[in-house]
Amino acid sequence: MSTDTVLSILVLAAIGLLVGAYFLHRRGGPKRQAMLMVILALVAIANVAIWIVPDSKGNAPVNQIGQ
Repeated sequence: MSTDTVLSILVLAAIGLLVGAYFLHRRGGPKRQAMLMVILALVAIANVAIWIVPDSKGNAPVNQIGQ
């Protein structure tokens, strides 16, 4: 499985977590569980950002895999 595939799945999971947390909150579900889903989605998005955002030299960590 390539790195692009893994990062794409991680973004889709984060979106799914945010949507699920929204609907859980709207239906009156446990607020703690909805908040934890939001926090997990933010952590996943932060991890993707760490891998794809380039540094000051323009090098992204994801591009350095396999070099």
